[in-house]
Amino acid sequence: MAESPFAEARILIVDDEETNVRALARILRAAGYTKVLSTTDPTVVSRLYREQDPDVVLLDLHMPKLDGFAVLQQLRAAAGPQAYVPVLVLTGDSSAEARRRALSAGAKDFLTKPFEVGEVLLRIRNLLETRYLHREITTQNQLLEQRVRQRTGELEGAYLDTLERLAIAAEFRDDETGRHTERVGEVAAMLGSALGLPEEDLFLIRRAAPLHDVGKIGIPDAVLRKPGPLTGEEWEIMKTHATIGARILAGGRSRVVQLAEEIALHHHEQWDGEGYPAGVSGEAIPLPGRLVMVADVYDALTSDRVYREAWPPEKVLAYINQYAGRRFDPRIAALCERPGVRRMLLGIRERDSARPRSTAAAASGGAV
Repeated sequence: MAESPFAEARILIVDDEETNVRALARILRAAGYTKVLSTTDPTVVSRLYREQDPDVVLLDLHMPKLDGFAVLQQLRAAAGPQAYVPVLVLTGDSSAEARRRALSAGAKDFLTKPFEVGEVLLRIRNLLETRYLHREITTQNQLLEQRVRQRTGELEGAYLDTLERLAIAAEFRDDETGRHTERVGEVAAMLGSALGLPEEDLFLIRRAAPLHDVGKIGIPDAVLRKPGPLTGEEWEIMKTHATIGARILAGGRSRVVQLAEEIALHHHEQWDGEGYPAGVSGEAIPLPGRLVMVADVYDALTSDRVYREAWPPEKVLAYINQYAGRRFDPRIAALCERPGVRRMLLGIRERDSARPRSTAAAASGGAV
């Protein structure tokens, strides 16, 4: 009798001779196998394999319509590259060429007729042991992959959360609501979406853009929080936040941090080359930096500062349009004139204006 768990193994017999099928089925049932399937039509084997997922296939080679070699090819295609399909060839062809072709086509074992019953059962048992071991390993691998994905997701979530906290910590010195960084990421990603950027790029921009002003950590409070216009010397100190931010983020191994470094360095560069820190112009400014430039200006000018009140969003949009091709990438500035984009930009400000706000918004010396 077959021992558990092999008694429940599904065994498919494929032979065009009905007498051979009945004999094999009788032998298998006598040995304790309870799930014996069979067919004399080789053209349906591929369908039966997909429907029944047999644990072992007993296959004849020389059959009408479709020979065993073609069946082996179909089984291999139906199973896929990672599957293990135990096929025991039972054939009257004892030639070395038939054995070579069958094993090359994917058969796991080969016996010639007439066969000895005990040997057939031993070969089947060996194939089932391998099949069950392969299945167990596959299941364990899937569980491990699931755990790795879960753990990776947790680590990525913690990592992104840490970056978000860093962005808020930097911005808190300049905007105690902490929402400026969040909105800049949201607006930059929204503008990128309007440009047709891929979803993966939008995700990275959305996560990296809030770190654009992380360099403000290195700006003295006397400059960063000065309630009035900056002197020329103070302005030069303020401008260093771009390079300080890039240095803080330099050497990051993740794509988010690498992009954040690029944005921190370039988000104050202007289309006409009059920006800082390097005076880069036009498309030499990385696209994420150009997107964040517009997003940052839009949010900064529509936010209250101690040295001025917030501009109405419509006025800021007119300002961006006025300086298209000078301060701003004209293609990105033109997006702000699209009705759908304008509605979203206005909606973001309206949404946050309805939230409770801190009354201690700090100054940035006129920098936006």
